[in-house]
Amino acid sequence: MNVIAILETGRPPEDLAARYGDYVDQFRALLGDGVATRRFDVQAGELPDDPAAFAGVIVTGSAAGVYEDLPWIEPLAQWLRDARGRTRLAGICFGHQIMAQAFGGRVEKSGRGWGVGLHAYEVTGDETWMQPPAATLSIPASHQDQVIALADDARVIAASPFTPHAGVAWGDDAISFQCHPEFDPAFAAALTEGRRGRIAEHLVDEAQASLKQPNDRAILGAWIRKYLGVSNAEENKA
Repeated sequence: MNVIAILETGRPPEDLAARYGDYVDQFRALLGDGVATRRFDVQAGELPDDPAAFAGVIVTGSAAGVYEDLPWIEPLAQWLRDARGRTRLAGICFGHQIMAQAFGGRVEKSGRGWGVGLHAYEVTGDETWMQPPAATLSIPASHQDQVIALADDARVIAASPFTPHAGVAWGDDAISFQCHPEFDPAFAAALTEGRRGRIAEHLVDEAQASLKQPNDRAILGAWIRKYLGVSNAEENKA
């Protein structure tokens, strides 16, 4: 079944969702036309019965912390442990963190503070799905929490001084990234602006300026599609 399951673990503010779509909409745009998806509302207790029924799974971002005592977090972590090896798993932001924790790592609210705006990462991995190749990636970010420790079987595939575990892979069927390739820069700017007051003024201003610069969302989007084994309408024409 060539369908991607999108595990929705959070939603953007309602006014931004009305303008830019929710996180599932944004991932559908990243995957592109021609890629079939199915939404699962994780906070409502929805998870796929059979991971192997899907070509792959994406776990979205969330305002929640993986260390919070919320009733849906441990069932998601257990589902990921059970699904590993049965389908291809990809996590973004919260998804990155819950995968790291579920597989034996540790996540904390980082002493480095908020990571917002366009962040640059060194590509430290050499995976077959990293096509087209790139030595660095500049992608919107929005997080306070960070993966601070990994299990022994994990490998870092992207890193920066601010986010040492920015991209992680486990074997050939689980990957995750702290950044947000699904975020249009306009959405990232609006989301950050809405947190002014919670985030230091200078960080918001720096983030807004950075988001006007060129980014590599198209490259990371292509990597994720290749990893998941799907192609969009434009790629099918090539």
